[in-house]
Amino acid sequence: MIQAWCFRESQAVESVGVADIAAHADESGCLLWVDCENPTPDEIAAIVEQLGIHHLTAEDLLHAEQRTKLERIGDYHYVALHDCELDGSQLVSREVDVLFSDGWLCTVRQGADGAAVASLDGAKQRFERQRSEHGSNDEGFLLWAILDVIVDRYFVVTDAIDEQLDGIEEIVFNETPQAIPREIFALRRTIVSFRRVVGPLREVVSELVRREVDGISDEAVVHLQDVYDHVLRLLDLVETQRELLTGLLEGQLAVMSNQMNQVMKATSSWGAILIVATLIAGIYGMNFQHMPELGWEFGYPFALGSMLVVTGAMYRIFKRRGWL
Repeated sequence: MIQAWCFRESQAVESVGVADIAAHADESGCLLWVDCENPTPDEIAAIVEQLGIHHLTAEDLLHAEQRTKLERIGDYHYVALHDCELDGSQLVSREVDVLFSDGWLCTVRQGADGAAVASLDGAKQRFERQRSEHGSNDEGFLLWAILDVIVDRYFVVTDAIDEQLDGIEEIVFNETPQAIPREIFALRRTIVSFRRVVGPLREVVSELVRREVDGISDEAVVHLQDVYDHVLRLLDLVETQRELLTGLLEGQLAVMSNQMNQVMKATSSWGAILIVATLIAGIYGMNFQHMPELGWEFGYPFALGSMLVVTGAMYRIFKRRGWL
């Protein structure tokens, strides 16, 4: 589905038909926003024809598997973004491709594996608010609004990861240690995938802030600097969460190792206690002919008493040391 709007200074927003996109893209004083939701190949072809997009870019738009990047192709720029949300412990990433040039901006939103596409309603509202405040139709403000909405959703993902980390921490430091929970490895994969999305975005926004992209005003750069600060904060949060998860994994291994040591102490202690009784029984079980204790009237009670005294003494020693 294709929708298009024309934003003129001090005028209401005007809806634009697909056939009129090219005319409004070249119109002076008009910012054209074309939005494609789960486009078909025919719709991509229509956008390519109307906006003069390169065929290599068209192939990237048809295959929503692009890494986060910023490229300049001819007289327009191409930004590949990823909107993310956490479904349980699985990270769902939905690609948002943004193409912009002087006077127009095009967004292509595609869902992952049948999932819903990323919503840009918040971006439209933020752009309208900034447009009314600054009275400018700069495409830099629209690009900022899209980036700002997507980055804000990244913080929702980090909050959800924090909640899962709290749950894993309770499992790890439970009074009854257990095997390494699957949640640790599932969340570890999620954090790694999330970092692959957030990490390249820093370079994308950095290029915009450094004014390496034409058509973005100084006022829009100030807003993009705020997005850049948020991305840096996100990277710090992701690194902290990854280190915390690694610490929880090491803590789980330490708890399991300590539990194993306790079991080994108890097993070794009982083995040492019983080996003395086994030794005495083994000596008198050899049945040599000239073993004087075999003919002694109190030999049997003496052997049992010796076993009881020695095992009792060793039990008390190991108990005091905390091995039992």
